[in-house]
Amino acid sequence: MLSMIGGLVVLILDIWAIVSILGSGESTGKKVLWILLIVILPIIGFIIWLLVGPKGAKATI
Repeated sequence: MLSMIGGLVVLILDIWAIVSILGSGESTGKKVLWILLIVILPIIGFIIWLLVGPKGAKATI
C-alpha cells in the first residue's frame, strides 16, 4: 500500500514538472529533453529538474 502511495506522489510531481516545463520560456528542444529525462528517470529526473531546470513562465508587471 505504501509503495502505491509513493508511486502516486511521484506521478503527480512528474506531471507538475512537465506542465511547468511546457509553460516555461525555454526552447522547444530543451523542453523535449527535460520531458524525456523526467519520463525515462521519474525520480532522478524530477530532482535534477527541480534543482537546475527551467523555471516557469514569469508574469511581467
